[in-house]
Amino acid sequence: MKRYNNLLEVHQDLANGTVTCRDLVHYYLENIERKKHLNAFLEVYSDEALAKADEVDQKLANGTAGRLAGMVLGLKDVLAYKDHPLQSSSKILTGFKSLFTATAVQRLLDEDAIVIGRQNCDEFAMGASNETSAFGPVLNEIDPTRVSGGSSGGSAVAVQADLCLASIGSDTGGSVRQPAAFCGVIGLKPTYSRISRYGLTAYASSFDQIGPITRSVDDAALLLEIMAGPDEYDSTVSQREVPAYSQLLDPEGDPKYRIGYISDTLESEGLDPEIREAMQSTIQNLREEGHTVEAVDFHYLDYIVPTYYILTTAEASSNLSRFDGVKYGYRSNLATDLLSMYKKSRAEGFGHEVQKRIMLGTFVLSADYYDAYYTKAQKVRRIIKEKTEELLSQFDFLIMPTTPTTAFPIGGNPTNPLAIYLADIFTVQASLAGVPAISIPVGTDKDGLPIGMQILTKSFAETKLLAFSKSVTEKITIA
Repeated sequence: MKRYNNLLEVHQDLANGTVTCRDLVHYYLENIERKKHLNAFLEVYSDEALAKADEVDQKLANGTAGRLAGMVLGLKDVLAYKDHPLQSSSKILTGFKSLFTATAVQRLLDEDAIVIGRQNCDEFAMGASNETSAFGPVLNEIDPTRVSGGSSGGSAVAVQADLCLASIGSDTGGSVRQPAAFCGVIGLKPTYSRISRYGLTAYASSFDQIGPITRSVDDAALLLEIMAGPDEYDSTVSQREVPAYSQLLDPEGDPKYRIGYISDTLESEGLDPEIREAMQSTIQNLREEGHTVEAVDFHYLDYIVPTYYILTTAEASSNLSRFDGVKYGYRSNLATDLLSMYKKSRAEGFGHEVQKRIMLGTFVLSADYYDAYYTKAQKVRRIIKEKTEELLSQFDFLIMPTTPTTAFPIGGNPTNPLAIYLADIFTVQASLAGVPAISIPVGTDKDGLPIGMQILTKSFAETKLLAFSKSVTEKITIA
């Protein structure tokens, strides 16, 4: 069976009888088994996916199938799916099964998507390389000695390696976009509040957002369109009407845009020269297409990562307090009393990275340091948000590299934990500001490792963002 690049190709073959949904599921199951060394999936729902495929095939025969008929999906292991294990790739949730289905997942199921399994990720979505998972790292298919990116590493590799047509991940500070860049696929972080977070395991609630990872902008638009919208179970979700994103990807005429690129991102000493060259080539291509592309200054780049980690660790220390060995999940066998049960269950159940972030978050929220760190970080976040919005009032889009390097070696920064945090330096700006951002592939380095470019736009302007991204992927020469 051929490799499908988007759902339209699937629908065409379903319509002419070339394949069935059952054929598609068999194809992906065979790929998952053949490439299980990549460690992308934690659990595969073989029998269930085949049964669902038969159901969808019958609906197709009856003319009652949903818009996602033939879409075989994987779910990052932070999304609730009723009666299925949910572990957030952590030992502390051993044995836990979800009691309900996340709103975003249910909306996909209602349109006849087929869920083939749950995917490996950094523990509780904390990491940029998928090395913090309790189940081991995910390997990049292009070079298995390299990381997949994180935290949605399993989700990105599953699409990269053709283990499913699309994945649903989560993005707190770049966890959809960064692995998408490392794997040469498309990763979308919508505007904060565009998609309900009900059923998404909380890491940092004021940042977390569900987003799709796909091989085409068309599929990303359709998945966003279906998942987005008001939800009675999430009071923070936007009440705005959801546009028909998938029908608005080809605007009339050939619009020309004002595009800004943050000069510091391309002049940074930490930026891989091949990424700089790919970005410069893409900028030149955009100009040749008739767009206005100008360098802009953003003087707060050095404050983005510290601000992000102060705020997210603070929220994580609160959100993860519920995992205590009492109500569900892992409980230590070495406990002798209530206090030791709390301590040992959390010490044995959480990995080192999660423990580190809980401790840092608890520290910055402590009475003696709250104003010095947490309050100040909230003020800086407001400045970053305002300055980003100010730039986006002058430009239609901001572009920058998604990552400062291509996929780095597994275990590549064991003695410098801060170095891996800097992998987020270009992605956390959109997260702090709450604006939508997408990563699209724009080339490869000398070793064939993908290079991603990130595009930001105004809040709730996903229609324009997706249309422009599709235009770039179709018209601009890949460097």
